[in-house]
Amino acid sequence: MNTIVCKKVLNPSVTLMEVDAPLVAAKAQPGQFIILRVDENGERIPLTVADYDREKGTVTIIFQVVGATTEKLNRLETGDCIHDFVGPLGRATHTEGLKKVAVVGGGVGCAIAYPVAKKLHQQGAEVHAIVGFRNRDLVVLEDEFARASTRMFPMSDDGSWGEKGLVTDALRRLIESGEQYDEVITIGPLPMMKFVCLLTKEYGIRTIASMNPIMIDGTGMCGGCRLTVGGKTRFACVDGPEFDGHEIDFDEAIARSQTYRAFERHAHEETCNLFKGGDVHG
Repeated sequence: MNTIVCKKVLNPSVTLMEVDAPLVAAKAQPGQFIILRVDENGERIPLTVADYDREKGTVTIIFQVVGATTEKLNRLETGDCIHDFVGPLGRATHTEGLKKVAVVGGGVGCAIAYPVAKKLHQQGAEVHAIVGFRNRDLVVLEDEFARASTRMFPMSDDGSWGEKGLVTDALRRLIESGEQYDEVITIGPLPMMKFVCLLTKEYGIRTIASMNPIMIDGTGMCGGCRLTVGGKTRFACVDGPEFDGHEIDFDEAIARSQTYRAFERHAHEETCNLFKGGDVHG
């Protein structure tokens, strides 16, 4: 079992946990993920490594409460234990040799974008972090992004945080002003990544997209993270989760991502009702 050494509520639906996991922390890299089970009867879910501290032996995860398992996980507190915490899994983000990069994150995907920006910054790259949320109340990791980037461009749908507009608005403005990027790395909701990739394709800028949002069991066996990349079938959890964004069939991926939404919502509601009724083992 792995002990939760710190828990922070980042916004009403997003929580950060720092977990004692020295074996995972020793090998973890940006872009990789872990698989956890809250208890011995729980389902296995993949969560991206949001940060790690090799000296302390801890791994940080950030998750949005959307289903039964994340609801159960969110009920745990500092000092409680997570039954299984396995990793790191997946392919690490390629950062070597990059001198100037735009890291584009949206919503809870910013938890995945942050360690990428941090590592690039530590390697001496010029990092432009374009970070978007619907409104100020949903913002996470603001200070962390400011420290991990050369320039930060905060965006919000309603203008309550940073500039009003979409991340693609900021990215297009930067490109058209003459900024030249070795690579754009985008992580966030599938529609956001789709339009980032369409934009960068106009300008011929290599773009990497993380398909972490469509992963389910993290092993490739369920087929839920199947996607088409360059006309070939790939699995986000074992072949990725990062791919050439210009080769991803986003429309297919978006359609498939809707498959379990109603089930997750129902399971979440059932779990909440169990907790309200006093049954914490459901």
